[in-house]
Amino acid sequence: MAGVDLLAVRTFVTAAEAGQLQIAADRLAVTQQAVSKRVAALEKSLGVPLFTRTARGVRLTVDGQAFLPHARALLDAEERALSSVRPGRRPLRVDVIGRRAATAGVLRDFHRARPGVALDVVTLPDVRAAVTAVRSGSVDASFRCVTMPGFELPDGIEATPLFDEPLHLVTGPAHAFAAAREITPARLAGHHVWMPGNVPGAEWTAYYDALAAEFGLTIDAVGPNFGVEDMLDTIAGSPTVATFLSDRTPLVRPAVHGLRRIPLRDPTPVYPHSLLWHAGNPHPALAALRAHLASRPTGRPDGEVWAPPWALRSRPPGSGPAPARAAGSAD
Repeated sequence: MAGVDLLAVRTFVTAAEAGQLQIAADRLAVTQQAVSKRVAALEKSLGVPLFTRTARGVRLTVDGQAFLPHARALLDAEERALSSVRPGRRPLRVDVIGRRAATAGVLRDFHRARPGVALDVVTLPDVRAAVTAVRSGSVDASFRCVTMPGFELPDGIEATPLFDEPLHLVTGPAHAFAAAREITPARLAGHHVWMPGNVPGAEWTAYYDALAAEFGLTIDAVGPNFGVEDMLDTIAGSPTVATFLSDRTPLVRPAVHGLRRIPLRDPTPVYPHSLLWHAGNPHPALAALRAHLASRPTGRPDGEVWAPPWALRSRPPGSGPAPARAAGSAD
């Protein structure tokens, strides 16, 4: 059997339940001739007769009786498959930059507030992959920093700023800045800042490139990226190597490592997060997520802050809500 036409299977099940082809035709809103052709095509595909025609209608053959429960199972499987991707029935798919990042925490807060909303959480490699997924509908929303130089949001993709995430310097106990209560970014010029996760083309790499250019820093991305835990192991034992993490990224075993988290001030570099979604996405849970995010305080740090001029950012308190930015628009 090369394949089974599900429309013919549905017609067969309807005719079997009705007992008459005309009643089946009425239920399916087609002609009796169409029902007859579909059933005949299915019988040809299966290689067996499914009905015996009588003066009073149709009666299942032995093969028809054997096939009927499997035909119903095929139709049930079809409905489950369609429901898995039907807006409002399938989980809301949301991309976060990392499962340890602040945006993952924001999504966890949404899940606690709306436990009835099914969620699929994914981590895509960069903003280009995220936008492609949002545009195709394989992802409903994405938390990203937008838009980096040389990249614009395509038509139909909306972005609204969520919050600015302050950066901290993280060092080991023997580092020159380990005892500092806070530090200015300019004081880091000439010191070794190691960020092996900064890959070319990623939006966070563009952010840190802009940060380095603004304050005369050298950010080293050399070496394999084995994850935050391995990076912090190296930093904990080094008197010269430090890294940047957000103020919301938990440290790994800080008591064992002796790691220091030092706030950056005057100005405070902030990583600006936005929500991306497709304007035509009908998933009802997307509206619920956007409403939840809009109700959150921006949590802007005190004092002067810095972010790249190309980044979409939330507005200071009292200036009103920041508008969503559509494709191709400027700050």
